[in-house]
Amino acid sequence: MKIDAQLAATIAAVIDEGSFEAAARRLHITQSAVSQRVRVVEQQIGRAALVRSRPVRATEAGEALVRLARQVELLEHDVMVAFGLGDAEPEAAVETAARVRIPLAVNADSMATWFLSPIARIARQHPIDVDLHRDDQDYTARMLESGEVMAAVTSEAEPVGGSAVTPLGVLEYRAMATTDYFERWFADGVSNDALRKAPFVDFDRRDALQQGWLRARGVDPWSVPRHYVPASHDFSHAVRLGLGWGLIPMPQATEDLIELGEPRIRVPLYWQQWNLRSPLLDAIAAEVADEASRVLVPLR
Repeated sequence: MKIDAQLAATIAAVIDEGSFEAAARRLHITQSAVSQRVRVVEQQIGRAALVRSRPVRATEAGEALVRLARQVELLEHDVMVAFGLGDAEPEAAVETAARVRIPLAVNADSMATWFLSPIARIARQHPIDVDLHRDDQDYTARMLESGEVMAAVTSEAEPVGGSAVTPLGVLEYRAMATTDYFERWFADGVSNDALRKAPFVDFDRRDALQQGWLRARGVDPWSVPRHYVPASHDFSHAVRLGLGWGLIPMPQATEDLIELGEPRIRVPLYWQQWNLRSPLLDAIAAEVADEASRVLVPLR
């Protein structure tokens, strides 16, 4: 059995866009044509590729088709470059070259502090449409495994299936607060009793950084009042407004904040990407690693 690359690409488009209608707009075909292609490939593989939910989700079979579509698109781009028909060195040529979609996964704090700079540089050099997926660093590798993305910034050192790993460095966090907040809640010192009463800023319900810091201090985090602010820039802004204390990544730390004390949380980060011989994917990895070497603390 041979899977038609166009059919796999249609499955990927539905997953990317979240609906048959949106996929039709992207592919410049009718919605009925999208439905027909999906039916054909599902009949061919003998199982459902999509869960018809809102948004549409991929089944395990669908994830395999998405991986196939992404890999074919990437390899086609690399072949065109090898023939001198696609990518080109002069930046002006990027505007007219055939474009390729590059889905990547990254944790929120990396995106807010250092990751966008190398992505902007690579986008000036290559005709790519970057599709960034944001999640906690403990979960981004799952998107790589499912085929949703081609590469990911992750805290996982062990490669997921069919991937290669490159160490990036350590993103260090410090528990910090404003002077006014500190004087209000910690006038007698950062004691455990004070920490049980002082509200903190939490990122979301999957983020364990603040809870881990409190546990290291001997405080049950679930008894402490908290505010949820699920965006990296807004999180640090909330701390600076005095909403609570929070763990601030060092690239965002400024002199107007006071450190509450040890421990300093160190989150090792790795670059995982599909284990394909792709000059474009390797160029992205090189830019990311170069930026990480300037911003992150070296892994020891």
